[in-house]
Amino acid sequence: MERENRTVVTEFILLGLTQSQHAQLLVFVLVLVFYLIILPGNFLIILTIRSDPGLTAPLYFFLGNLAFLDASYSFIVAPRMLVDFLSEKKIISYRGCITQLFFLHFLGAGEMFLLVVMAFDRYIAICRPLHYSTVMNPTVCYALLLALWLGGFTHSIVQAALILRLPFCGPNQLDNFFCDVPQVIKLACTDTFVVDLLMVSNSGLLTLLCFLGLLASYVVILCHVKGHSSEGKNKALSTCTTHIIIVFLMFGPAIFIYTRPFRAFPADKVVSLFHTVIFPLMNPVIYTLRNQEVKASMKKLLNRHMVC
Repeated sequence: MERENRTVVTEFILLGLTQSQHAQLLVFVLVLVFYLIILPGNFLIILTIRSDPGLTAPLYFFLGNLAFLDASYSFIVAPRMLVDFLSEKKIISYRGCITQLFFLHFLGAGEMFLLVVMAFDRYIAICRPLHYSTVMNPTVCYALLLALWLGGFTHSIVQAALILRLPFCGPNQLDNFFCDVPQVIKLACTDTFVVDLLMVSNSGLLTLLCFLGLLASYVVILCHVKGHSSEGKNKALSTCTTHIIIVFLMFGPAIFIYTRPFRAFPADKVVSLFHTVIFPLMNPVIYTLRNQEVKASMKKLLNRHMVC
């Protein structure tokens, strides 16, 4: 009975990205065009890697999984946001909010751990090339993939469990265009200081440590390639540069959102838009545009189907 009395709120009202109708229309058009162009590109990357026998190296295996994770991640927020742009009242149920929050952190943490795995793969390939085929064998690759999915699930279930324990008995307006931890915590009818600290440690600290670890690993790799031949050095530099770009795109907004006390900043919604909609769709595309093997294979695939 006590539990029933605690959770009175059955739905949340999303205040959206902006209150300006003209700004909403502009963002709607831009996001829709971007979504319809880039999302099929992600699926094309997956199809290319799956269909080309020459792209069986661990790098491409993980790139295909990155494209899948990012495409899945984009389905959590973007479609509903586009629908809400056309709705006068933006409402999400309590269960829908928790579900959105769970999958947002599940796939987001999974991608974060995948980037760590990809950095490890590049470290072994560049710094320990003679051991690469032994260390990064198919069994290890699938084990690492399973580990990152389990890591993402564990991270997310902790987030959801902490939110589910909070009582919501009054305010139900979320100052955002989707459900996320910082905004939901603010609506709880209790002191959330301890929960804030737990959330910061579970999301913010984990994100920051992974980010610093990734930067350190790429510094080690870049220092190692100094003594390589010109061709080997250029290829390694190109690969590492791409990875570093993705790391900053992925971790920059996440650190801004989750590593500080949960206070509202004017830039929060814009950063969230790029973090949840724009950057996830761009990540695999950036990898592909800088990878000659994938681009060549993609052209062959497209030419083959166009001829047919």
